[in-house]
Amino acid sequence: MDQRRTTNILLLVIVIPLVFYLLKQLSFIFVPLVFSMFIALLFLPLMRWLGKKKVPKPVSILIVILLIIGGLKVGFELIELSSKQILGSDSEFFVKAEEKFEIISKSLQDNFGVKIDTDKNILSQIIHKDNIGSTFDFIRKFLTAILMTAFFVVLWLAESINFQKVLNSTILKGKHASVKTFRKIEKDLIKFIKVKFLVSLATGIGTGLACLFFDVSFPIFWGLFAFVINFVQMVGSIITVVMLSVFAIIELDPTSTLFFFIMSITGVQVLFGSILEPIFMGKSFSLNVITVLVMLMLWGYIWGVPGLIMAIPITVFVKIILEQFPNTKVISKLLSANQN
Repeated sequence: MDQRRTTNILLLVIVIPLVFYLLKQLSFIFVPLVFSMFIALLFLPLMRWLGKKKVPKPVSILIVILLIIGGLKVGFELIELSSKQILGSDSEFFVKAEEKFEIISKSLQDNFGVKIDTDKNILSQIIHKDNIGSTFDFIRKFLTAILMTAFFVVLWLAESINFQKVLNSTILKGKHASVKTFRKIEKDLIKFIKVKFLVSLATGIGTGLACLFFDVSFPIFWGLFAFVINFVQMVGSIITVVMLSVFAIIELDPTSTLFFFIMSITGVQVLFGSILEPIFMGKSFSLNVITVLVMLMLWGYIWGVPGLIMAIPITVFVKIILEQFPNTKVISKLLSANQN
């Protein structure tokens, strides 16, 4: 018995790193696949409702695809609007940014010996011809990922990939257990994604309104940025506050206005991220801080930015699976913020 247990542990030691290695090397497949699974989960209740109304499955899938396309269209229009706002702005802001940058660089050089090249325009250093190729490569990969995600979403919704059957044939050896677990995964992840989306949306709107009220440039861009980056648990809020504060320091004079603006955007992040989100999420699948940080680092290393966004939903999924087995319940409790 002890020998068998030792063998199983050794197999796990070998298999787990191999799995993570494959996930990293085949990220171009796994990222769209996992991301599409979360999207499909959101629309499964709608698919069931349409099925009860005797709507044919191809028509139901088409309705879902049209809804997703509508959401993407709104997102792209907002991006286009914010881009036009940035490109159409007068040069006064950029002149002021140049002046502030020169002051900061001189201060760094005098006090810390850090030398920054200020002979060229900042924008010319950022938008360099050598970077154009990498930009086009990023756009190509991004569009490919979107198309693959859309393809996998259709497969999930058409049940060509049946997640419940996969659970039944692999992890959970029992139809009743697989159905029960699938329902719990579906319920908890849908709740998580919905709450995260609404909280991120409110955070983005609040950040954009703060920029508008304090006359900080590009409020639409900063609202979109806060909305998207807020999907990265914990870290997203810090990034928004730091980047927007640095931007405001460049644009605004160091007066009480700057102080109140920084306090306002910090207040928005604290209100929605630290107070309202935990209340709406509840304690059923809450994760402790150490778990969140470790999973962010792990999935960020494996899949980059998409990994940072999907780290917490993946962890919630793993936690629910671990809860189903007596031998792994202790691991599930260690991941949870609620240790009772």
